[in-house]
Amino acid sequence: MPVFILSDELSFPPAHMATSEGLLAVGGDLSMDRLLLAYQHGIFPWYSEGEPILWWSPDPRLVLYPNELHVSRRLKRSLKKNKFTITMDDAFEQVIGCCANTPRRASEGTWITPSMNEAYIKLHRKGYAHSVETWDGDKLVGGLYGVSLGRAFFGESMFSHANDASKAALVHLANHLKQNAFDFIDCQIRTDHLLRLGAREVPRKQFLNGLANSLNHRTHSGRW
Repeated sequence: MPVFILSDELSFPPAHMATSEGLLAVGGDLSMDRLLLAYQHGIFPWYSEGEPILWWSPDPRLVLYPNELHVSRRLKRSLKKNKFTITMDDAFEQVIGCCANTPRRASEGTWITPSMNEAYIKLHRKGYAHSVETWDGDKLVGGLYGVSLGRAFFGESMFSHANDASKAALVHLANHLKQNAFDFIDCQIRTDHLLRLGAREVPRKQFLNGLANSLNHRTHSGRW
């Protein structure tokens, strides 16, 4: 499949036209309208500093259904100690900053560029992007952020500076989504960490059909 070059027109090629690696298009911008359009069509940006913007729609897609989150006995014991305080949308900019700056395995690299950072902060201020924060006292030790549309939550990144801190944030998010009848968390691409937590790969076509159904429902925008 060819990789499409985006123009200033606010549009994307169909997701099924992505390459076997999942790359669909190059270029465009990170405006709020383009980002929201991308998520509505099962597409997301992922690129490194110095590269043009790359847009992806992998097949298969990693998805976590909130009621399938696997909380191990060890994690349950850890959470019962109530070491952490969990909040939502209290420190979005801190969370995305920590996600960008926390060292990762060499194979993962750094992909939250300054432009990405700015774009998602704008989405947060408009009520579409949300964060979950894990605190140990007054210290931010873990968290995650993503985008919410309809009954779908598109997970973007998480970080942890203490044992189980990001897992605690994910458990809190899954419970919040279950309470609000969300359908799934889009985890985008396969990671062993998320597979152990209950995520599973589904064919892109199945993911897109589920996404279309989720978008028929009201978006829970604003502060969570």
